[in-house]
Amino acid sequence: MKTTYREAMRAALRDAMQRDERVFLMGEDVGRYGGSFAVSLGLLEEFGPDRIRDTPLSESGFVGAGIGAALGGMRPVVEIMTVNFSLLALDQIINNAATLLHMSGGQFNVPIVIRMTTGAGRQLGAQHSHSLEGWYAHIPGLRILAPATLADARGMLWTALQDPDPVLIFEHGSLYNVAGELDDDAGAVDIDRAAVLREGGALTLITYGGTLPLVLEAAEQLGGEGIDADVIDLRTLRPLDAHTVMDSVAKTHRAVVVDEGWRSGSISAEIAARICEQAFFDLDAPVERVCSLEVPVPYAKHLEQAALPSVERVMAAARRAVGAGG
Repeated sequence: MKTTYREAMRAALRDAMQRDERVFLMGEDVGRYGGSFAVSLGLLEEFGPDRIRDTPLSESGFVGAGIGAALGGMRPVVEIMTVNFSLLALDQIINNAATLLHMSGGQFNVPIVIRMTTGAGRQLGAQHSHSLEGWYAHIPGLRILAPATLADARGMLWTALQDPDPVLIFEHGSLYNVAGELDDDAGAVDIDRAAVLREGGALTLITYGGTLPLVLEAAEQLGGEGIDADVIDLRTLRPLDAHTVMDSVAKTHRAVVVDEGWRSGSISAEIAARICEQAFFDLDAPVERVCSLEVPVPYAKHLEQAALPSVERVMAAARRAVGAGG
């Protein structure tokens, strides 16, 4: 069927709520307004206000309420409008949700799913545009998902709801309108493995989330130059599927990591370090990284685009990796 990323997310929510009466959605404007990004549009009319709950503008408050509901046996899906606003709930996410299992000696799981929009490219200014999922991937006790395809947008939520521990899902804002084909029987997907979406022998391109489309485009153009690349969609940032990455690097001997986060202390730095630790003698060139420039994301369109990873920057890094200039 033809659908969009937004519609696939909505279908995932509807399916989960139909399958398990413990599942409910809560967050700012998720009810009458239909969600700030229209993901939950129509669900209030279908499931009612007990299961589609509008909350006050207090991220710490409603994330804490979601943690309490999870401890009480429910399966809450908490929507935070943007990743920037999740910083207001850091104490709840990091000091409570991520640690309660450990601090209770294994007695209390926190089966909460927290969804939020991440990423730039839409001229929303620095307060709404940063990519902070790498921060959360630093935290033990959390699983971090970054669905980049229609199938993952449709399938990751149900799998996440089966996890007894907290799961954070980062949805890149530029993907909501992406349209394509999705199997009529699309359902839950594996969230433990990265996906190789294109195969080639010249180098490995590693990315996730909103940068996947531009990496695939870069790989297509590089193929026209005779540089065929493996393209890996990480899908899950914690725990990382290092095996898929290392298997590809062992084949291609070169790697480029593309990450919309800032370069310093980023998930790309973690991936590059692991490649050097686990596949150093397979490398024929230094690991390249393409990240956002180290500035708050600008509002002006031309400056925003200049600050973000691009097809051209990915291709230049790939050419350097294979010794073809750039």
